[in-house]
Amino acid sequence: MKAMNRRKLITVSAVLAAVSLAVTAVPAQAAEVGVSSTEIKLGMTLPMTGTASLGYNKIPGAAKAYFDYLNANGGINGRKVTLVVKDDRYVPTEAVAKTNELILKDKVMALLAPLGTANVKAVAASVNPGRRGVPVLFVNTGFSGFADAKKYPTTYAVLPSYIMEAKVMGQYIKENFAGKKIGLLYQDDDFGSDALAGFKTAGVTFAVKVPYASGSQGAAAAAGWITKFKAAEADVVILFGVSSATSAMLGVAAQLKYAPQWMLGSVGGDATTIKLTGVPAGVLYNAIGFSPVPATTDMKDEYVKLFSDIYAKAVPGSTFDLNVLLGMNSAFMAAQALKAAGPNPTRKSLLAAIDSKGSTFANSALVPLGYSKTSHVGLTGYWVGKYSPTGDLSPIGGSYVTYTTDSGAGAVVKSTYVRPAMPAKGLPN
Repeated sequence: MKAMNRRKLITVSAVLAAVSLAVTAVPAQAAEVGVSSTEIKLGMTLPMTGTASLGYNKIPGAAKAYFDYLNANGGINGRKVTLVVKDDRYVPTEAVAKTNELILKDKVMALLAPLGTANVKAVAASVNPGRRGVPVLFVNTGFSGFADAKKYPTTYAVLPSYIMEAKVMGQYIKENFAGKKIGLLYQDDDFGSDALAGFKTAGVTFAVKVPYASGSQGAAAAAGWITKFKAAEADVVILFGVSSATSAMLGVAAQLKYAPQWMLGSVGGDATTIKLTGVPAGVLYNAIGFSPVPATTDMKDEYVKLFSDIYAKAVPGSTFDLNVLLGMNSAFMAAQALKAAGPNPTRKSLLAAIDSKGSTFANSALVPLGYSKTSHVGLTGYWVGKYSPTGDLSPIGGSYVTYTTDSGAGAVVKSTYVRPAMPAKGLPN
């Protein structure tokens, strides 16, 4: 009996040892929503249809192009990254409904690059990803409030804030247009409020300020705006609105032969979207513009070159533009965050990775990131350029001059920031 028991014990031990070896031979299953042994699932909401979709509907395809490239090169620790995209038509209630679908039905690990201030605010209030612990990575809006780590604990900005942009504009005006009469067109909501705060901090005095309600922009409205700027004899007119407002303003101004020095905010200065509205890109010629990322025509830039090559293979015959660059850049940063979150990433480890390492993430921008344990601030500045006859923004004088600042009372300074080199093959290391 004793010998038989010993033989049974030896057999059981051998089976247990074999099972143990088999378990260690396969990838570990991560105990997290949206993460399996083979996949990490992310979700995105933005307008794929509707009037706000022009240009922005290229962002998901750009992000997917990078993720497909990443997956073809091993993914994140052997897991492929899948992006689930929902069309919110740029309607806050739709954004809430679609985000709930992503979290509850599609069971994504994190949200990536949702678009629009009103939409992101509505989701924060109704879905409350902060309370649920769902990461909201690299929101596609410059509203300064989303960098508030206490109010939005799982949300990370990536674009410089509109306050920063207005401060940089103010500094450029001081350096180049001192004594000139300045006019301002701005959208009368959180977007415009941030701009007004930045201009106030920068000490800009306006000869005339013209607000417009979101959705009211059009040719008839633009004619009225021009009448006000003419009456104020504005030498420089800043357009701090969406691209449809820029299209209306520049299109009507060209017809009326009204030609002050135009200065365009980064949102309204998207040449691709302006061209899609039917306004020729030539109306942008000689306007001053601002961007945190390199010119999309700058194929000497290693990030632009690689991203454009990846996108051309993924979407043959496509145009590489600002929305594509920003979409690929967000996906590239998300890949680095997931890699930094460890071999079996969780929502908590993902958030911790951005807090501790996010400021060092390689990305195409020419200005630094502001992430830390207490800050969810993204990029911190802009370079200044002028538009060519084809609507391409290029650095003035052929070289990038960047300015950095904050969303508070900090100074605007010319930056000496040196961007991290592109990792080998554009993959997170």
